[in-house]
Amino acid sequence: APWHHIENLDLFFSRISFCRARKNGFTCMLIGEIFELMQFIFVVAFTTFLISCVDYDILFANKALNHSQHPSEPIKVTLPDAFLPPNVCSARIQANSFLICILVIAGVFWIHRLVKFIYNICCYWEIHSFYINALKIPMSTLPYYTWQEVQARIVQIQKEHQICIHKKELTELDIYHRILRFKNYMVAMVNKSLLPIRFRLPLLGDTVFYTRGLKYNFELIFFWGPGSLFENEWSLKAEYKRAGNRLELAEKLSTRILWIGIANFLLCPLILIWQILYAFFSYTEILKREPGSLGARCWSLYGRCYLRHFNELDHELHSRLSKGYKPASKYMNCFISPLLTIVAKNVAFFAGSILAVLIALTIYDEDVLAVEHVLTTVTLLGVGITVCRSFIPDQHLVFCPEQLLRVILAHIHYMPDHWQGNAHRYETRDEFAQLFQYKAVFILEELLSPIITPLILIICLRPKSLDIVDFFRNFTVEVVGVGDTCSFAQMDVRQHGHPAWMSAGKTEASIYQQAEDGKTELSLMHFAITNPKWQPPRESTAFIGFLKERVHRDSSVALAQQAVLPENALFSSIQSLQSESEPHSLIANVIAGSSALGFHMSRDGQASRHLSEVASALRSFSPLQSAQQPSSGFQASGRDGEGAQPRGTSAMTASGADARTVSSGSSAWEGQLQSMILSEYASTEMSLHALYMHELHKQHAQLEPERHTWHRRESDESGESAHEELDAQRGGSVPIPRSASYPFSSARQPAEETATLQTGFQRRYGGITDPGTVHRAPSHFSRLPLGGWAEDGQSARHPEPVPEESSEDELPPQIHKV
Repeated sequence: APWHHIENLDLFFSRISFCRARKNGFTCMLIGEIFELMQFIFVVAFTTFLISCVDYDILFANKALNHSQHPSEPIKVTLPDAFLPPNVCSARIQANSFLICILVIAGVFWIHRLVKFIYNICCYWEIHSFYINALKIPMSTLPYYTWQEVQARIVQIQKEHQICIHKKELTELDIYHRILRFKNYMVAMVNKSLLPIRFRLPLLGDTVFYTRGLKYNFELIFFWGPGSLFENEWSLKAEYKRAGNRLELAEKLSTRILWIGIANFLLCPLILIWQILYAFFSYTEILKREPGSLGARCWSLYGRCYLRHFNELDHELHSRLSKGYKPASKYMNCFISPLLTIVAKNVAFFAGSILAVLIALTIYDEDVLAVEHVLTTVTLLGVGITVCRSFIPDQHLVFCPEQLLRVILAHIHYMPDHWQGNAHRYETRDEFAQLFQYKAVFILEELLSPIITPLILIICLRPKSLDIVDFFRNFTVEVVGVGDTCSFAQMDVRQHGHPAWMSAGKTEASIYQQAEDGKTELSLMHFAITNPKWQPPRESTAFIGFLKERVHRDSSVALAQQAVLPENALFSSIQSLQSESEPHSLIANVIAGSSALGFHMSRDGQASRHLSEVASALRSFSPLQSAQQPSSGFQASGRDGEGAQPRGTSAMTASGADARTVSSGSSAWEGQLQSMILSEYASTEMSLHALYMHELHKQHAQLEPERHTWHRRESDESGESAHEELDAQRGGSVPIPRSASYPFSSARQPAEETATLQTGFQRRYGGITDPGTVHRAPSHFSRLPLGGWAEDGQSARHPEPVPEESSEDELPPQIHKV
């Protein structure tokens, strides 16, 4: 079969996902790649022409033209008069050695992009054939298919063609792991504050600097560059899995970071010139047409990484953050200074008066435009008026930051604890601006990136070399049929759960192992809701079941208090979730309903009221879905009459999520409409779960000392790790390092459920169940500090290798089956 044993499944699945996310066919991607090549040639050629082939003295009328044929006639300068002859232009280019050097480098870079273009076209043609011949999805109907439908067909194809030879069946989590292998590592490192992207500057205070250039260098160092930690796209180098030579590896990594930083310094002028030219050609026309566009906001690169779930695809993240864009913009607009508003109104008045006079004079006599600097003055006045208007708030705007922040939380799912109750403070607004920054700030950071990136690599990243080596060793697991993946991406509540996020008594994770901000728990819920056919491991199933029980219990409280939503509130809210009237959605109704009673209730009473109403909204999903399914005509088969009946019970049995993986109808439009409606069900369900889990976390935090801050300190330094290593070799007990952001260890509840999970437990990832008991040494690993390691002969992190049952293909040695 042509699809048997695809060597690089990571790249193959990534291209399938990219093709589905772009919702276009092979022709569109081909044309897009060609225009990117032409765009690069245009920028280089046009810049060279402007530098060497234009006589600016004639263009600016500083030098008179010599018209000897008709000396008495008035001289009229045309645009070709300012162009130099070809021989003069060529001579000026040849005389400029710096320009020739830049052109040679640009030519080499363009040839590299051309080779890459040819390779990508061949790969995309393979994906085009795979969609048509294997998945039976014509490219014309691809936009009407959801990713879950495409993914279900890939899982079925594995049974027929064995595209992965190391295991018989693929699961949804296997596919996500291959697509997001490196991105899950990046999300985990940002979550554990390992990357140096937060700084405290003398005048600017706490700032975040994370640009595309810096992100590119991080990935170059860690994942795919020469001498990186990975030997290929799916396997970490063997020496980084052993703890014996960690100091040597850290020194080697530090040296490599130094050389890459020096290379960035040497290439800084070229990269800076390219960044300036590209920004000028890209944003000048937009600034002229819409001067207020730079005052608009966008989700920062750091915000996208901080707010991203483990195992969340790019199009899923983009859809979720896009839904939170409007409430986020409204929240930031609540903090416009009254003094700045007064100044902006008066400046706009004065500038508008002058502009009105110039426009009136121009209408009376167009020769006014021929006066020097009149056109420039008109343009600058128009830009200034537009900028001033951006500082004048809407007179109908209502100041309700707490409600807006809760609506934002329903979409972005992550938020520091101290923001709740402090939404009206400028400190909260400034911290949120790090996630939701001005477009102008984004452009400025990208322009400064070539200068600042080398400094961050050499000064800030090098001291973290030992911590980085320890991170990849301690948080890498090898999964059969997938390869080395980040252990956080397994969403294992037992290994990486946080006691403050409903994982108390269900997790064995030390402070070093815990994911911050409820990342493990929220990622697990998001993946279970998005992929209802996925069968989670036993401990994850127990966590989801516990959460469902809490929902039913708290919704019973709401029923007793007669605080339930109307019977059809969910269906109505889905229609208005993305409407202009944001408070009319289900999420906003839950928020506004509980806040309306806040005048008569204490803070604790409001929290319990919030919890009960969100729980009642979650419980309303089950009867609503059962009522909607018969009338909607959902069937087990797909559009082409293929596919199997979805599982009757899924990870989230309280929701009708199973129907989201199928769609039917007499036409492609009906199938797209049904997929869209069910996608909104999933999005709303996850939003309510995020609100509910944050309320539970808030109640838990009120019972314990404050232990989470927005700005995290470093948990350990490489020098301290070396001292702790000596202490560990002497046999001494090494304490776990603690910081202001990490919670203090709480007493483990000797619950019966914990004993059940620890004894006779079968771990299942990717649909493969390991027979027997997995032997662990949790007590030993929990004592490891950030830089700690287990000596040879001690208990290892991974269980013993388990061979795959009756597989004819020989697996590589030392495969730890997960």
